Amino acid sequence: MELYRILSAAISFLLFLKCNAANSNLFREYIGAEYGSIKFSDVPINSGVEFHFILAFAIDYTDENHPSPANGKFNVFWETDNLGPCQIGSLKDSSSNVKIAVSLGGDSVGKGKAFFAPKSKTSWVQNAVSSLTDIINHYGIDGIDIDYEHFRSSPEMFAECIGQLVTILKQSGTISFASIAPYKEINSYYLALWRKYGHVIDYVNFQFYAYDKLSVSQFISNFKEQASNYGGGQLLASFQSGGGGGLKPNDGFFEACNKLKDEGKLGGIFIWCADESQHKGFEYEKKAQALLAE
Repeated sequence: MELYRILSAAISFLLFLKCNAANSNLFREYIGAEYGSIKFSDVPINSGVEFHFILAFAIDYTDENHPSPANGKFNVFWETDNLGPCQIGSLKDSSSNVKIAVSLGGDSVGKGKAFFAPKSKTSWVQNAVSSLTDIINHYGIDGIDIDYEHFRSSPEMFAECIGQLVTILKQSGTISFASIAPYKEINSYYLALWRKYGHVIDYVNFQFYAYDKLSVSQFISNFKEQASNYGGGQLLASFQSGGGGGLKPNDGFFEACNKLKDEGKLGGIFIWCADESQHKGFEYEKKAQALLAE
């Protein structure tokens, strides 16, 4: 009985930790989506944060010119001249606090939308594990991010395919972390995934910039609502450097983050995206990282 009580107390404590997210110094930024001349070295990196570059995107489509769904056979769709294996290796050698993720899906491919459109769960998972393992090993990538935004499947199919993919890649040691990038209109898909496979997902990159314009109080309210939806998850605050909705940096974003930090609820910050920030001198990247490093 005594051993049972000790084990029960330990489990209760672990569940308490899981359900009470704390502040983090994690900073994440998407890069490579807009086919510009952006380099890793362009982006300021504060040594006081954990920094994740997220390559955008790998997509299970054929090519940019005549894209069609490829049933889990992923190809690289980011600009590789400046964001290739050699540059990633050099970056990691010079910055021990940096890790690299690859984001899957995204909004569009070529002139159309990038759909999650598996022909079958079994073949999609097999193809995805194989093709992504090759990409991850070739580029020296540490984790994956799930950013599908358009679907030709049920939430249950999405949950099973993505959940099994992440589980297999983690069990094999191919990746060390995984994240998801939902927004309100597609929450049903990501919540289906979270309910069954949340234990293998490390970070929630919620796209708060997909909301209409928000005030500070509205942003905090929406943040807490999504923290409840993704209970126990490490939820990051976010904005789009080139515009978008939500709460913009100059309209109170950092004020809101400081308030969340004071409450012990700020799981980090991510920005979409370095390609757009390049033309603004990365002012907001510096401010965000300084806030997290304090």
